[in-house]
Amino acid sequence: MNREQKMKILEKLEEMYPEAGPELHFTNPYETLVATILSAQCTDQQVNKVTPAVFARYPDANAMAEAREEDLYPMVKSCGFKSKAGNIIAACRMIRDQHGGKVQDTMEALTALPGVGRKTANVVLSNAFGIPAFAVDTHVFRVSNRLGLCKADTVEETERQMTRLIPREKWGKAHHWLIWHGRRVCKAQRPLCADCGLRELCRFRAAGG
Repeated sequence: MNREQKMKILEKLEEMYPEAGPELHFTNPYETLVATILSAQCTDQQVNKVTPAVFARYPDANAMAEAREEDLYPMVKSCGFKSKAGNIIAACRMIRDQHGGKVQDTMEALTALPGVGRKTANVVLSNAFGIPAFAVDTHVFRVSNRLGLCKADTVEETERQMTRLIPREKWGKAHHWLIWHGRRVCKAQRPLCADCGLRELCRFRAAGG
């Protein structure tokens, strides 16, 4: 698939999902960070059910830094692993102690926090600070490779290839186009190829997938 064909797919995705954006609920960088950590291997809908109570009890990083794991974990248990609660508290203590309680806007500072990898950092940079960043989650990895926009075996290589392809000013938007397409059409187990607006362009479809 050549660059022109790939750009046609991106243009079509933009047409298909003009309203695409975050489905997690947050209002500031601290809330973005906590919600994104909780969303790992968990649906955004489930995270959105628990975060209102979490943010009411712990409204900022300084408050969360004083939390006890045994108090926070029951509030977020439905979002998965106990380690998430511990990582959130530890990250907020580092933010309090090293950054005056403010979530930082650099990849280096964010990935230094417990429980924060490149994907989470990119989500925070893009959604909380408006900094061009392209986060690769399971949907983005799957859909990018299925469509033929990239050919990568790892999340890191997917990010590298996609950021070379997509104009920098559209990185954040393209991330959401791919997530929305993955959740609504290009599903992991049973992609809805017959209903897909990209079926004539898709490498997966052309290969008989």
